[in-house]
Amino acid sequence: MPRTARSIIPDVAVHIVQRAHDGAACFLDNADHEAYLEALRTYSARFDCAVHAYCLMTNHVHVLLTPRGPTDCSQLMKHLAQRYSKRLKVRTGRTGTLWEGRFFSAVVPTERYALACYRYIELNPVRAGLAAHPAEYRWSSYRANVVARTDDFLVPHVAYLALASDTTRRAAAYETLCNSSLDKAIADEIRKATRGGYAIGAARRPRGRPKMVTVTI
Repeated sequence: MPRTARSIIPDVAVHIVQRAHDGAACFLDNADHEAYLEALRTYSARFDCAVHAYCLMTNHVHVLLTPRGPTDCSQLMKHLAQRYSKRLKVRTGRTGTLWEGRFFSAVVPTERYALACYRYIELNPVRAGLAAHPAEYRWSSYRANVVARTDDFLVPHVAYLALASDTTRRAAAYETLCNSSLDKAIADEIRKATRGGYAIGAARRPRGRPKMVTVTI
């Protein structure tokens, strides 16, 4: 079966998920997390991608970013995956592929869904039972975003900037949003769109032939 073509639009945010093969752990200790983030920092600058949010889970990663060009996102993820995979193989002596395959992605066309993706990503450790609150989880962008500071390479999305006119109130507004769980329907939409490779919030046409409609005149 041919692979589905990616939908990447320059200057439009995209939610990315990359999973380890067979659900295996891809981060074994703090040094692994730090190495991955350093690589993300390096390649986001090289390939002109503005990173807004991220979360490194045990066996997968989430990133919300905006690429400047049509191939920047793919180039970033290709080099990031290769560099980190090579490092882990050298450390552990493992053979075979680290990653499940191509990363999953979904275009995030609206500010509403951009903020939802921020929360979906940074609340992931809470949903997984790894933390009671996102502030307790070290390997996400949450702490940087709630104090409205740049985490070396984080760039605020316009939806985040629109929360308030100054940094203090903006961070407080975002923290308040994250103190409540994300609506399940929105979380499901983000998950399905990312897995299916279509724009988050876009209407999906059912497969198969359209139903015949009989009109009586």
